[in-house]
Amino acid sequence: MNHDKYIQRDSYLKKLIIRKDNGEVKIITGPRRCGKSWLLSHIYRDYLTAQGVPSENIIALDFDKDDDKYDFDILDPKAVKNHIYSQIKSDTENYYIFLDEIQELENFERLVNGLNGHDNIDVYVTGSNSRFLSKDIRTIFRGRGDEIRVFPLSFREFYRALHYDVREAWKVYSTFGGMPRLIHYTDDEQKINYLQNLWDKTYIDDVVERNKVRNELAVSRLATSLCSSIGSLTNPARIANTLESVQKMKIDSKTVSSYIDYLENAFLFESAERYDVKGRRYYETNKKYYCIDIGLRNARLNFRQQEPTHIMENVLYNHLRVLGYLVDVGIVESREMKDGKMSYSQREIDFIANKGSRKYYIQSAYSIPSEEKREQELASLLKISDSFKKIVVVGDEIMPYTDDNGIYFTGLFDFLLKDEWL
Repeated sequence: MNHDKYIQRDSYLKKLIIRKDNGEVKIITGPRRCGKSWLLSHIYRDYLTAQGVPSENIIALDFDKDDDKYDFDILDPKAVKNHIYSQIKSDTENYYIFLDEIQELENFERLVNGLNGHDNIDVYVTGSNSRFLSKDIRTIFRGRGDEIRVFPLSFREFYRALHYDVREAWKVYSTFGGMPRLIHYTDDEQKINYLQNLWDKTYIDDVVERNKVRNELAVSRLATSLCSSIGSLTNPARIANTLESVQKMKIDSKTVSSYIDYLENAFLFESAERYDVKGRRYYETNKKYYCIDIGLRNARLNFRQQEPTHIMENVLYNHLRVLGYLVDVGIVESREMKDGKMSYSQREIDFIANKGSRKYYIQSAYSIPSEEKREQELASLLKISDSFKKIVVVGDEIMPYTDDNGIYFTGLFDFLLKDEWL
């Protein structure tokens, strides 16, 4: 690989370094083809060898490949176990085991827990299905699992790797997204084909096979529906109605709910719940869904729905998640006097970002062309009485400033590329 195409994903490397030899199984999760394998097999391997770890002490197996590079059955747990232990020649030297797409191996828990029980073995696994690699980590790895979530390239990683002018970088990124392999393609048609094949030949097939889905067409159309409605409040019943009225597909809301879970478990979508800021409670109905990568979203819609407002909102959501924040949609309820009558109002905050003791209220405003639009964007933020930072991210390039209400305004590129805002 050319060195200029070697993307150093420093934030993830740092997380691995911090966790090195900590006695826990490092579980690297994320959608297929987002760079998990590259992170381990190249970036982290290079770090280990630079630290003096002999190459023979790094044992890597890939369970996602149907090739004949192994002289044993890669999907036979006993054969895999025998192979790994045959490579461990010393009880005093440290060994690093990389197991890629571990969910493809039956009964992998016994193998991984057995390896992790040795003081001189440090185990790293990758997986692209959260059903057992996220929700049940404590059970599967006996409380000794430490998850590192990997996303497709963020706009910051994309911009720094390819050295485009920032406007050109945004044009490309907001269209084709940040799946790492795209950096090898210079032709738009190649990029489109790659992204659409990911959906058809990798993601949908994987979801259908793994969850034994009988109605593949329904999963496919549901993915399209979620991509079409990013950033809009919805629920399984509403989606089922849409599929019936638009796609002429009869499907019940319970099935839709299960299929959404499958797509989320495959790290293709994430949901943001609605949170009542003043009442400090979550609403059980209606969520917003965001695609894990804006290029995948666009490709699923054949690049037809190129709404800059929704694209910007999805990119901002992913940016916050890459930085490790939990993200909710905020609701501020109040009673106000209008036309001489007391009325009830409910205003939305695009994102409430939480990480530990830190919290930010963030509005995504593609443009603020008038004072009326400005007041509209600020209405919900002004109803919040706590002291956490409030930020309006504007699609236009502006000089950052703070208004008289203590609300911060910044341009999109400043927010995505600089650390000072969060």
